[in-house]
Amino acid sequence: MDRSLHRSPRSTSLGRVNGYDPSTALVVVDVQNDFADPAGSLWVVGGDEVVSRINEEIQRATAEDAVVVYTQDWHPPSTPHFAKDGGIWPVHCVAGTWGAELHPELVVAGPSVHKGSNGEDGYSGFTMRDPETGEDEPTELEAFLRDRDVTTVVVAGLATDYCVLGTVLDARRLGFETVVLSEAVAAVEVTPGDGEKALAEMAGAGARVV
Repeated sequence: MDRSLHRSPRSTSLGRVNGYDPSTALVVVDVQNDFADPAGSLWVVGGDEVVSRINEEIQRATAEDAVVVYTQDWHPPSTPHFAKDGGIWPVHCVAGTWGAELHPELVVAGPSVHKGSNGEDGYSGFTMRDPETGEDEPTELEAFLRDRDVTTVVVAGLATDYCVLGTVLDARRLGFETVVLSEAVAAVEVTPGDGEKALAEMAGAGARVV
C-alpha cells in the first residue's frame, strides 16, 4: 500500500529520557535501500546497523500515541542532484526502484513524505530547492506535523551529515523543539569527522543531541 503523503550525548533513548506523547513526532529520515543496504548505490557505512535501533524508538513512540512519519528521496532518473547531470552524488533513490524503497527490516508505522520528485535539490525533509530558480519550497512535512499539533520532533535516520542535518536545522528554524538520537543515525563522512561536526552544528542550532 502506498503510504506517501503526496499521493492521496549518547545515552539512553528518548523514551527513557523524557518520553513521547501525542504532541511529539518521530521523523525517520531516508532509511532507504540505497543508503541503508550495503548493495545500495550510496551506502552509508553503518546504515544497516541503525535500523534495529530506530525500530526500538518507533515502538516506543507508537506505544505513547506519538506521530511517526518517514521521509524518502524520490528522484527522477535525471536530476541536477546526480553527478551525471552536474551534481555531486551517484544516481540513487530513483522513484519506484528497489533503491528508493524503505529498508525491508524497518518498521513502518506512518506515512512517508517523498522529496525531490520533480528534480529538486536539497537534503531536508522540510524543504527542497527548485533546480531552476534556486528558491526553497516546502515539502508536505511541516503541514502534516502542524495539522497534528506536533510541537516536538525527534529525528533519526540517514545520513547524519546531510539529510538528518538539513532536517534538524529546518525543524529548529520552524520553531519545533528538536531531539536528535545520536545512536540512531549514521554519517556519510565524505571528510572524516563530518558526522561529529554535524551533531555539533545541530546542537549549536538548539537541538538536543541524546
